[in-house]
Amino acid sequence: MSLNKKSVDDLNVKGKRVLVRCDFNVPLKEGKITDETRIVAALPTIQKLLADGGKVILCSHLGKVKNGPNEGESLAPVAERLSEKLGKPVNFVSDYNVTGEAASKAVAEMQEGDVVLLQNTRFRGKEETKNGEEFSKELADLCDVYVCDAFGSSHRAHASVAGVTDVVRAKGGECAVGYLMQKEIDFLGNAVENPVRPFVAILGGAKVADKLNVINNLLEKCDTLIIGGGMAFTFLKAKGYEIGNSLVDDEKLDYCKEMTEKAEKLGKQLLLPIDTGVASAFPNPIDGPVDVEYVDADKIPADKEGLDIGPKTQELFANAVKSAKTVVWNGPMGVFENPTLAKGTIAVAKALAETDATTIIGGGDSAAACNQLGFADKMSHISTGGGASLEFLEGKELPGVVAADDK
Repeated sequence: MSLNKKSVDDLNVKGKRVLVRCDFNVPLKEGKITDETRIVAALPTIQKLLADGGKVILCSHLGKVKNGPNEGESLAPVAERLSEKLGKPVNFVSDYNVTGEAASKAVAEMQEGDVVLLQNTRFRGKEETKNGEEFSKELADLCDVYVCDAFGSSHRAHASVAGVTDVVRAKGGECAVGYLMQKEIDFLGNAVENPVRPFVAILGGAKVADKLNVINNLLEKCDTLIIGGGMAFTFLKAKGYEIGNSLVDDEKLDYCKEMTEKAEKLGKQLLLPIDTGVASAFPNPIDGPVDVEYVDADKIPADKEGLDIGPKTQELFANAVKSAKTVVWNGPMGVFENPTLAKGTIAVAKALAETDATTIIGGGDSAAACNQLGFADKMSHISTGGGASLEFLEGKELPGVVAADDK
């Protein structure tokens, strides 16, 4: 999927009201932002639109908002940090209705180069329901042009992601993607559809069920597929190995056998762990001390569970990456939040950091692992969207991407 979509570079926004859907879903602790990566990622698009004389209206969700609007999930801290980053005031509309009278008034008073930030879009309730149609119209009423720069939300057909585009277009406005979206689609799209080979895909994380379609799709695209993390044990059990108390999805054993056969048939290399770090129980707390021993993958004791890949597997996986030209990695190799059980994930991250290949980290836990372990600046691209990048790797079309105008 290549990007043949209008981007901010194709727009003339001088004097126009531009609604930008950002991903400001930042982690908050006691009202303070603990990681500003997503705010920083949004800056190039915002700065470009301001420099071109646009009146920039920003919107985003934050958190899951299960029990209705609350100050704990207000975008107020984002407005403050954004103002510091942009070096200019950001007019925050704190109205829980998001697009009410206060928002209309703030937008009506804007001059070229001004910035308004609307309240958390999820305060309006479920954006994908009937309520979403009204919300889409109200958002569109505030702007002349719409830009989606929230890749992390682009797999959801919500009012502020996709619904608003139909209304903007109907009144003659344009809909484009921002720089962050463009970068995501260029990297992920090229990796999957037009990779420089050899192309190695690494999948980890807990459950096979989460990555069924990703495994299937990537087997057709890549040269080598590496499977680690909790999901590897279902594959190992499907081979007839004793896996002890390790995580397993018994309903997916046939699927794992099918995928192993598919790899053979297509002449693809499917690499599974050959040894594993086992313990008597999952660490509690997750980062607490844990006694680990390393055993061959087909010799896991019946009373132990596998929690990381072992040193032989680390070497096997690292060697597979060395000659690669494109690597996509989604999901850690073990319980990376625990220092003792992070060794496998560190080894893979290190191998990626040392290769000359284009290295793409598919969001979620693998992105968190790269950031926490200090390898982020060594990767070609770290995706900002866990669920979105996963669906992209499955070969699905993302509503937020599809909704933008074609060039």
